[in-house]
Amino acid sequence: MSIFLSLLLLQAAPAAAPNAMPGEEVVDPYVVDNRNAGATPFTGNGMSAAFHGQEGIRRIVDRMVDINFADPVIGEIFANQDKVRLKRTLFEQFCYILNAGCSYTGRDMATAHKDMGVQKADMNRLVEVLQSAMSAEGVEFQAQNRFLSKLAPMRHDVLQK
Repeated sequence: MSIFLSLLLLQAAPAAAPNAMPGEEVVDPYVVDNRNAGATPFTGNGMSAAFHGQEGIRRIVDRMVDINFADPVIGEIFANQDKVRLKRTLFEQFCYILNAGCSYTGRDMATAHKDMGVQKADMNRLVEVLQSAMSAEGVEFQAQNRFLSKLAPMRHDVLQK
């Protein structure tokens, strides 16, 4: 096999995603860009502080993902998803948007949610679970609403028509 053909096959084959954690499944290649996060970050450090920095954001994401996987209402949507990757990329996304010092290395929202079958009721439940996780972390209601307002426009990229 020629070197050229070997390089071409390596470029086209699925590979470990940027910042992949041990246990993550291999994904098809994509362009890493903070714009894939779906929202511009807040300015200043107020929102990061309201969410208790990276440690608080990680606790929120871990709680939210664990509840979603076990949830009798929306758990089936998550059944075949890579939980390790989801926790990592969701943490990066939230951390980036909250201006807590992270970059987002995940896919764009439309690509990440393609063919998942997410409906309006599923999205509403997901928001309820996120609110519960934020409340459990002690994030004030006003900060929760500011964050949710940043996430809300992504709804059209996540919902299945």
